[in-house]
Amino acid sequence: MNDTASGHKPLGRSGMAARAARDIPEGWYVNLGIGVPTLIANHIPPEREVVLHSENGILGMGPAPEPHKENPWLVNASTQRVSLRTGASFVHHADSFAIVRGGHLDLCVLGGFQVAENGDLANWAQSATEAGRQIGGAMDLAVGAKRVWVTMEHTTKDGRARILRRCTYPLTAAACVSRVYTSLAVLDVTPKGFVVIDIIPGLSFEELQARTEAELHRE
Repeated sequence: MNDTASGHKPLGRSGMAARAARDIPEGWYVNLGIGVPTLIANHIPPEREVVLHSENGILGMGPAPEPHKENPWLVNASTQRVSLRTGASFVHHADSFAIVRGGHLDLCVLGGFQVAENGDLANWAQSATEAGRQIGGAMDLAVGAKRVWVTMEHTTKDGRARILRRCTYPLTAAACVSRVYTSLAVLDVTPKGFVVIDIIPGLSFEELQARTEAELHRE
């Protein structure tokens, strides 16, 4: 079902990033994955101390730079131009992954293709034989961070569910996701399955369930 045509305006990429940014607590060390998660840096208020980590070796990454103020050598892991916050530092690539694998990140926010009700994540390929796809650092981040949030569209372009009982795509990591921010809702992954924390204005719980394969639960 087309949500715009049915009268509901799903969150866009920036909207999903802003919604996730709102929930990141003061003082957390956070890695932002490729795609929508990188936009979160643009929505963290400058007065809130959140230390953003990029696996290519930045601690203290800031938002996208203003036009004509870009440093061509200062990029994140997605090769996007970034800025630095006061107190930022650079580390060797190996040390950066030691931060990831050593459990020093409070949170990693990743993009996703599918999330299952037990927290399984598929975010790197849509089949085991897909050419040119690589799992990359997402595997390390998914198991190394203390918490994993996912930002993604609630359904595919043709209306198929992404919030599932079981993932059908190759897994990035098993039972790693604790929260999902979609274009329609915020869902916590709990022992009983997905619990709805927030829904976009104008969309009912029942309408959200109709767009979701997995069973949803109220708070």
